[in-house]
Amino acid sequence: MSLTLLIDGDIYLYRAAAAAEEEIDWGDDIWSLSTDLKEAKDIFKYTMDDFFTRFDTDKYTVCLSDKSNFRKDVDPTYKGNRKKTRKPVGYRALVDWAIESYTTFSKPGLEADDCMGILATKPDMPSSLVISDDKDMQTIPCNLYRPGAEEHHVITKGAADLFFMKQVLMGDPADGYPGCPGIGLKRAADVLGSRPDWSLVVQAYQKQKLTEDDAIKQARLARILRWSDWDDEKQQPILWSPKR
Repeated sequence: MSLTLLIDGDIYLYRAAAAAEEEIDWGDDIWSLSTDLKEAKDIFKYTMDDFFTRFDTDKYTVCLSDKSNFRKDVDPTYKGNRKKTRKPVGYRALVDWAIESYTTFSKPGLEADDCMGILATKPDMPSSLVISDDKDMQTIPCNLYRPGAEEHHVITKGAADLFFMKQVLMGDPADGYPGCPGIGLKRAADVLGSRPDWSLVVQAYQKQKLTEDDAIKQARLARILRWSDWDDEKQQPILWSPKR
């Protein structure tokens, strides 16, 4: 049975647009920035064709982020550090072209990561491979290929749950949520030990004079949605809560 590729459209469309962007010096201190959209389309097509050839399949879905983001309802400062970071010239037009040209998947308020996570863990999903360079996808039980590092991971539910709890402890400066103060990768591994459990995460937060509610808020920001975190009837996420 051939694989169905679940591709992080955000990353590879962004890279294609950025690679096709060009600065032009017109002289007399006049500069402009432009993008050859045809070149950007060709770069993205080449990337997609390379994936199809590499994994010998024509089954795929390109996952895209919605313009809104439910995590900003959890914490309005989520990804606030990216407000001044512009997208490459022509990026939106490239996304619109991809939607018309490829099979894409997005849901209201979700990021591309969530879309890949939901599809990869959907009970009736055929054999699939997530293609993304985003390390956060290691919180999803799935087959994962990271092209930038040329790494192929088979992530079990236990390994995904462990990585998720580490993220809750460490936070993620790139996404603008802090996690538990003073905890990095090594300390997170020490806290969770060989028998990771949510209670250990809570204890680490309490040692910093924080509460379980603080930990849950960070978990809801860190959580890449799985099928069990998505209400398909209401078309909205089910916010993560610890099992009691």
